[in-house]
Amino acid sequence: MDISSIEFRGQPALRATGADGSAFAVSLHGAQLLSWTTADRVERLYLSPRAVFDGQAAIRGGVPICCPQFNQRGMLPKHGFMRNLPWENRGIDATTGELVLRLRDSEATRKLWPHAFEARLQIGMAAGRLRTALTLLNTGHGPFSFAAALHTYLRVDDIAHVRLEGLQGANRWDSLRDDRHVETTPALHFDAEFDSVYAAPAKPLRLVQPSGTLEIAQSASCSETVVWNPGAVLGAKLADMPEDGYRHMLCVEAARIDEQVLLASGAQWQGWQQLRVL
Repeated sequence: MDISSIEFRGQPALRATGADGSAFAVSLHGAQLLSWTTADRVERLYLSPRAVFDGQAAIRGGVPICCPQFNQRGMLPKHGFMRNLPWENRGIDATTGELVLRLRDSEATRKLWPHAFEARLQIGMAAGRLRTALTLLNTGHGPFSFAAALHTYLRVDDIAHVRLEGLQGANRWDSLRDDRHVETTPALHFDAEFDSVYAAPAKPLRLVQPSGTLEIAQSASCSETVVWNPGAVLGAKLADMPEDGYRHMLCVEAARIDEQVLLASGAQWQGWQQLRVL
């Protein structure tokens, strides 16, 4: 995997290319994956053409890192602060061959969240496969708790022709209706706003559309899977997304939300998601 420094919409980023022609781009702002193209040059992630690239705001699309808070479940800014800070390029890990980016606590983070930590994002790529792993290390003297999610925006040809398989039988919290029940549908279809948190199944999910199928796996340490599409009504209200943007994306997120991680001093936690073209 070859790594080069680039500018992406005016902001510093890294581009990785594989021997088979596959590639990904990751912004140093938030360590946010922005693009993943497989050897057939097909883009697999959705990045809004109206996403803000100012080095401060959250970027709409790709794979934002939500940590140490999910959404507005706490006193921190929405989805925490890690997606809004510059990360450090640590290069290729000699053992795993993955690209590593790092964020450490600073005076700015401690004003928001009074804990010492080191976060690492590792991105590995092989033929038809992308693996993203978030590691959090407690470098302080006492324990802390946190939530986390890899908020992956998958690109789809048309949301009307997409189905997501593998969640039948999983416990579901439908946030739009504040309703908890067991999912009975073999395959999810999307014709309106959809926002649900599922107990993560043991087996990978399958995102199926006419152009092909994507397998989505996640670590057991990510106990939830979040599925989100804003639909036409909410999508039209999002300033950083085109009105028809909802038609071309589906978020399927590896998350740890309901039961936060309690991390002892010196301990570390890792959560990962893997995408594989079938």
